Amino acid sequence: MTNKSHSSEIFELIAQLDKDRAWILEQIDKGEWIDLRLDLAALERELGQLLIRAAEHLEE
Repeated sequence: MTNKSHSSEIFELIAQLDKDRAWILEQIDKGEWIDLRLDLAALERELGQLLIRAAEHLEE
């Protein structure tokens, strides 16, 4: 596997995880999982920050 194709796969994974993060946020906004709202919101924020850092690291 070339370095370029490996990076491409990682960017695809980051994009998919970002879609999942957005879906979690959507569900929270809809009022789903009321009892888990605070934990899910914290998870969503941390996942967003992780994905940003990962993408920035790959671009270097």
